[in-house]
Amino acid sequence: MAFKSIIDEIENNLNKILDALSISDIKFSVEPAKPGFGDVSSNISFLLSKQLKKSPKDIAEMLSEKYQHYSNTLVLKTEAHPSGYLNFFANWEKLNQLILSESNLDEFGDVDIGKNTTIVVEHTSVNPNKALHIGHIRNIIIGDTISRILTKANYKVNVLNYIDDSGLQVADIIVGFTHLGFDQEPPDGKKFDHYCGDDVYVKTTEKYESDSSLEDVRKNVLKELEDGNSETAKLADKITRRVLTNQLKTCWNLSVFYDCLNFESQIIRSGLWSKIFEKIKEMNLIEFENEGKNAGCWIIRGTEKEEDKIIVRSNGTATYIAKDIPYAAWKLGLIDDPFHYQKYEKEQPHSRVLWQTTLDSNNESAKNFTGEKVITVIDSRQTRLQKIITSLMGKFKSISDAYVHLSYESVTLSAETAKILRLETGGKQAQMSGRKGLYVNADSVYDLLKKKTIEETKKRNPEMDPSEIEKIAHNVSVGTLRYEMIKQDLDKIIVFDLTKSLSLEGDTAPYIQYTHARASRILEKSKRTPLIDINFSLIKEKSELDLIKIIGLFDIYVRDAVNNLSPKVIARYCHDLAVAFNSFYEHVKVLELGDETLENSRLCIVNSFKITLEKALDLLGIVAPDRM
Repeated sequence: MAFKSIIDEIENNLNKILDALSISDIKFSVEPAKPGFGDVSSNISFLLSKQLKKSPKDIAEMLSEKYQHYSNTLVLKTEAHPSGYLNFFANWEKLNQLILSESNLDEFGDVDIGKNTTIVVEHTSVNPNKALHIGHIRNIIIGDTISRILTKANYKVNVLNYIDDSGLQVADIIVGFTHLGFDQEPPDGKKFDHYCGDDVYVKTTEKYESDSSLEDVRKNVLKELEDGNSETAKLADKITRRVLTNQLKTCWNLSVFYDCLNFESQIIRSGLWSKIFEKIKEMNLIEFENEGKNAGCWIIRGTEKEEDKIIVRSNGTATYIAKDIPYAAWKLGLIDDPFHYQKYEKEQPHSRVLWQTTLDSNNESAKNFTGEKVITVIDSRQTRLQKIITSLMGKFKSISDAYVHLSYESVTLSAETAKILRLETGGKQAQMSGRKGLYVNADSVYDLLKKKTIEETKKRNPEMDPSEIEKIAHNVSVGTLRYEMIKQDLDKIIVFDLTKSLSLEGDTAPYIQYTHARASRILEKSKRTPLIDINFSLIKEKSELDLIKIIGLFDIYVRDAVNNLSPKVIARYCHDLAVAFNSFYEHVKVLELGDETLENSRLCIVNSFKITLEKALDLLGIVAPDRM
């Protein structure tokens, strides 16, 4: 509970005062205060002003006086602010003891919002025809971070990755391999997913412009992909699974893991669509169009100015959305599961078992990867399509927010970073396009970050063992990539700058990680085990109290991140925590004070900071190193 304990105490006493005044249904807030408003403040006076026909200031003074008559453990005094806010000042000796003690518990920061209910988070879902580029990484890191935060909030999270192994982009690389003579083996030293994306896919799409006959070849390939027994489908399965293996290797390197891989080809062949089609007709969720340009089609009516969306064409073929609808219903457990499950052929790191769907009945593993709620991470360009699916699933489930589209904007590269990576962008930011070959794969960005980190670490620590340097460089590079992808609001375009992201100053992962290493060095230098049994009355300095307060706010930030599905909230918390510690570090000495009792008190604060930052960074999938 930590800092929330004082908030709960205040809320409880204010409700008692309202009961005594025979006032009900007032939804007031009690929040950590801004500077100048005590430690905690409430807006209750503003909400009572109309009812009591008094100014907020007068009401705050009345409530402040009444509050003194109620039992308080963590509140030292109350005060009416001239603006009308009711402010509370903490009994810091008691609150320090509570926060520092609780911060040492394994469950520190946990919030029970999920009540152990099951939720599906689907992310990544990159076509298996190319390597993951820096734009895909934002999707992957958002999805993984949301999964971690939801787990902290006591949800049972099923993490899914949808593999679109039967779409147009897969057809393009199959055309390249079968009709344009591309070798199925990449050049020496090149990953297969890089080869497929950089060479086969880009050069095949270029050929369409000069050879129109290839369009018919592509159409035939698409048809053959739907027949699981065709030679084309077998080749596509072989190629796409090989690309997928390379993509997963990239994800695992970034500490991203999954529970189940779901293949589009199997969804198509499973018969799910025919079942869901009859169901949505019965529920009148779609209509048959008798006239106009969509005559003979099954459609979903557009809302407001949006056009009607065709679900089934007049020739009886289903559109793209017809693959997404049954899959969405399957994720919510609304239709019978047609799949069997088998373990993925490659072992996922950290012993987390990775399953994959199969239609082979010889695999009888009974699994359930559905959820009572679904969050699907897809970029903003698919908002219209996701809005339709969200609406349909809400009607199916009779719960409006059962299916959530978590949207985000794209990633561009700064002009300087594009230059470093040798992209021809005319000195401008680089907007990525896999079809045009204008993209930077995630592996290359990671490798460059790692190279720069190794160089910097060697400069700072020439005596350090190479294996230790390698480990630090990996953790900093992964931390940098992950942090840059989530520190912004999801509706903001990210301009990724390689040099700025590695800075040890400002809002960066290395700054936060370096702060953790600084705390670790202090504890190591002390040569003693930090104790929680300390003299809390000695903790009086402002920088000490500010740091302890932010430590105590951990679960409040977690709750905020969960309720708003916002990984940025935890990123901001990590940065605020690091800033508070560095202020503490600058203003007070911890060691060599000549007063062991005071030293122990400050070591206790340092240790609590270190533990809390490790937990918070873990929610972001970032390692907190002890040395940098």
